[in-house]
Amino acid sequence: MAALTCSRLSHRLVSVSAKDFLFKSPNQLQRCTSALAATRNILEGELKDIKKAGTYKSERVITSPQGPTIHVTGSSNDILNFCANNYLGLSSHPEVVEAGKKALDTHGAGLSSVRFICGTQDIHKELEEKIAKFHGKEDAILYISCFDANAGVFEVLLTPDDAVISDELNHASIIDGIRLCKAQRLRYRHRDLADLESHLVNTQSCRQRLIVTDGVFSMDGNVAPLKDICDLADKHSSMVFIDECHATGFFGKTGRGTEEYFGLNNRVDIINSTLGKALGGAAGGYTTGPKELIDLLRQRSRPYLFSNTMPPPIVACASKALDLVMGNTELPKRVLENTKRFRSRMTDVGFTLSGDPEHPICPVMLGDARLASTFADQMLERGIYVIGFSYPVVPKGKARIRVQLSASHSIQDVDRAVDAFTEIGRSLKVIQ
Repeated sequence: MAALTCSRLSHRLVSVSAKDFLFKSPNQLQRCTSALAATRNILEGELKDIKKAGTYKSERVITSPQGPTIHVTGSSNDILNFCANNYLGLSSHPEVVEAGKKALDTHGAGLSSVRFICGTQDIHKELEEKIAKFHGKEDAILYISCFDANAGVFEVLLTPDDAVISDELNHASIIDGIRLCKAQRLRYRHRDLADLESHLVNTQSCRQRLIVTDGVFSMDGNVAPLKDICDLADKHSSMVFIDECHATGFFGKTGRGTEEYFGLNNRVDIINSTLGKALGGAAGGYTTGPKELIDLLRQRSRPYLFSNTMPPPIVACASKALDLVMGNTELPKRVLENTKRFRSRMTDVGFTLSGDPEHPICPVMLGDARLASTFADQMLERGIYVIGFSYPVVPKGKARIRVQLSASHSIQDVDRAVDAFTEIGRSLKVIQ
């Protein structure tokens, strides 16, 4: 389009004050009102406060596929990656990548539609059936992310006559999803069974009660006491919902998650999880459970009804990743072996690690936010990619470096990371 002449521009803006506009170039115009200027000042102040507190999060730019070894902008050397959710090393697995390429040819890049209009292909239905079979449930429904799955389930399932009782440290997506429902909303202290039971006792008059917990809590790597929760649910005629994002595919003997880890036989009623971590690492989430619930979600779940369907290549990648998990139980074993080696060597030299001893999320507790950030930067200088976590992601005073082990890490990779931690830890007076 041709640039506006001054006379034409003046004609179009005759009723608007000239001070409301800022010229960027002859062909560009940016509106700059006093309200926007005030908002900019507010936002700049908040950003300065974050930087002053040492909690500003910079994004390092990766220039390679995801994997145990990556390339990062600013470094000419290979970097060992210990901060991805790539628990099984499948994000760039040749068979997973090839499946995505084939689907691009056979099913296209996308569907330009939501599922119920013209956005459901045979591969979507096949993946849903595969997920349900994997978890031993009746049916499953795909979402574009597990955040959307958590946003879509509670509002449909629960009414003002019901109660939802949620662990206080559940993931933000669970918290946001529960806020959308009209049920009585209660929180119990983290993994506190007595507090949970007190809420169950106090809600006996409700039509339905749903206990909601993460299977594994992502910042601490600790596991919900799922057997005890299921026992309480049975005692008080309640249902159990778990988010398995940090368990599906790699936790438990065959990667079936927290249920399998505790030896429970299909006692959880509803499972939400992701395809964006261990199962290919691209995107996608799902709900799996009773067929009636899945059918109702297809009719009423707003993120499902009003978001585009999962792109075919991502569906194919996740489906192939699930095939690899179901066909190779050695992958979860390798994750466990690496986890035990890392935890054992780190504690031997004096570091404090939180979390379950068999889960690959291994938070190295440092306490101070600046220390965590400095420590992570020095690790990168030694070719180890980890991230310091601090407030508001974790409570104040509980900053840490969250290390995540993968089946794709070699023993040598694990030992190199521990050696770097040890060297820096002594330099920064974290350990003796």
